[in-house]
Amino acid sequence: MDTFMHFQSNNIITAPKIGGFWLGCQAWTFNKRTVAEAITLTAKAGGKTIEFFPGQKLEAGGEGLGPDNSDATIAKVRDWCKQAGITPVAFGVTGFAPNEADARKLATFAKKLGIRTIVTESGAAELKVMEPFLKEMDLYLAIHNHPRQSKNPNYKVWDPKYVLELVSSFDTRIGSCADTGHWVRSGIKPVEALKILKGRIHASHLKDLNQFGEPHGHDVPFGTGVSDIPAILAEFRRQGYQGHLSIEYEINGDGPLEDVAACIGFVRGLGAGKK
Repeated sequence: MDTFMHFQSNNIITAPKIGGFWLGCQAWTFNKRTVAEAITLTAKAGGKTIEFFPGQKLEAGGEGLGPDNSDATIAKVRDWCKQAGITPVAFGVTGFAPNEADARKLATFAKKLGIRTIVTESGAAELKVMEPFLKEMDLYLAIHNHPRQSKNPNYKVWDPKYVLELVSSFDTRIGSCADTGHWVRSGIKPVEALKILKGRIHASHLKDLNQFGEPHGHDVPFGTGVSDIPAILAEFRRQGYQGHLSIEYEINGDGPLEDVAACIGFVRGLGAGKK
């Protein structure tokens, strides 16, 4: 048996908490950087977890991160995380074909990487084929939401009610990746969406935006925008949320390090106030 498959259960994230939450970065915040740099910058900003995205170059000129990586490559990424004091918790947003071979390949990669959650925007056919592997390998799958697409009525996962309907017939390991910024862009108040999805939220891309209901609104430090981060965190606490929170900036792929650090400090400060 592959020695990677002897990892402990992924149900509980083992990273230290910040303000009562497992908090770090979506590596997309540093999408112009390498995986190695994203890990280092997440730690430098004060984060404790990282959510990787598919295809990010591991090192300059190197291969991209994904299910085709060798065991040696995956071990190297895990070692980078360990050295930086960062816990890998998720991978996405990623797609996969609705067949057993593709689903097993992705789930096995996730298990080897040591993460808890696969983040995707896949439909019912993909969820059905992935479900047994989530149970077998002790993983979660979370449906991510991008903004409403006015010219594409077939894109429905922007709507938390649709996501709940989509996942409700599957094992509770399948749920939502709550992207608060994209809800704001869709004209949805994040707290209301979180209440709809209570009990089925397994991941979150936590964002504060400068405008409500504007598809081109941009990221700002927590507490300075319209998303109401304190209310969002209060709702997560009320629900006893056991997933991770990934800070995700989309306006500067080099990584706005000071802004990310400010976001982490904001969550830490709120948590201290709750104590």
